[in-house]
Amino acid sequence: MRIAKHLIILSLISLLVACASDSKKEVDESLTESELYEQAQVALDTSNYNDAIDKLKALEARFPFGSYAEQAQLDLIFAYYKNQEQESAIAAADRFIRLHPNHENVDYAYYLKGLSSYTADVGIVERYVEIDMSKRDPGQARDSFNEFAELLRRFPDSRYAPDARKRMIFLRNQLAAYEVHVANYYMKRKAYVAAANRGKYVVENLQETPSVPDALAIMVEAYQHLGLSAAADNALEALRLNAPKHKSLDENGNFVNYKVYHDVDPSIWNIMSFGLLDAPEDIEPPSRRKSRDQLELEAEVGHERSWLNVISFGLLGDEEEDTDNPKTGKTETAEDILQRDE
Repeated sequence: MRIAKHLIILSLISLLVACASDSKKEVDESLTESELYEQAQVALDTSNYNDAIDKLKALEARFPFGSYAEQAQLDLIFAYYKNQEQESAIAAADRFIRLHPNHENVDYAYYLKGLSSYTADVGIVERYVEIDMSKRDPGQARDSFNEFAELLRRFPDSRYAPDARKRMIFLRNQLAAYEVHVANYYMKRKAYVAAANRGKYVVENLQETPSVPDALAIMVEAYQHLGLSAAADNALEALRLNAPKHKSLDENGNFVNYKVYHDVDPSIWNIMSFGLLDAPEDIEPPSRRKSRDQLELEAEVGHERSWLNVISFGLLGDEEEDTDNPKTGKTETAEDILQRDE
């Protein structure tokens, strides 16, 4: 099923590349302004955006002061956007805003500019493969957020304002999630000051986003590692009030660690084998961790492995030794030895 899905994606990519490589058709120079505009509208209605772009560009070049010139510029922004040419759409929107700042439909140019930035990071792969965009560079998300904010500032009653507000909420959540991802990386590298600062930024500047509880938990753990008890207690109190059921809290509201990382400072063998060799041992929570004495006793109860057993990865030379108690005739466990030593 997965192979078939990949084949379909590759076929679509090949088809798109083939379509993009088609030679451009020359626009008939004998067409009048109205004929050019009508043909461009037909191309837009049939989703033939390459042809629409050619017609609209020809219309603007041949009749720069005609009755359809301004509308053609707006339609050109839309055609670029629908044709996945975000950079061209942004440039066309900027040009329209600069040339016609008082146009009755200039809010549409602001809106399309925000939409183009909103989808600028979405490539062919991202359209067909689910990818967490909050882990990507947030540059385009910030640009889109700022452009939608500019639309709302200038035209709060625009017909595009409600949709812009919804997209700003989504982008704000995405930016907050990105900060948490970066904070997690710093926690993994034991850069606790940087991690705490990222969490603090989310709490102070991106309130009411779903990432705030995680940011608070990061602050608690980072401050604990730094020995800042007062700051850790304040962050913990805020976490208890805002997210009492957060995964870092137990049933009594006690902090039980935010995350446990397994790949800090991996060895060269671990890196070269992509994690297959010399993988770090699993780190369990303290409540599940066996005591050091018990581990040593379990090793004592076990037997020493022979060299043949070692080089054969446990397949050969592993004859089990007798661990029975000579007095009782029963096999002793680590717990039995602990009780006997006491």
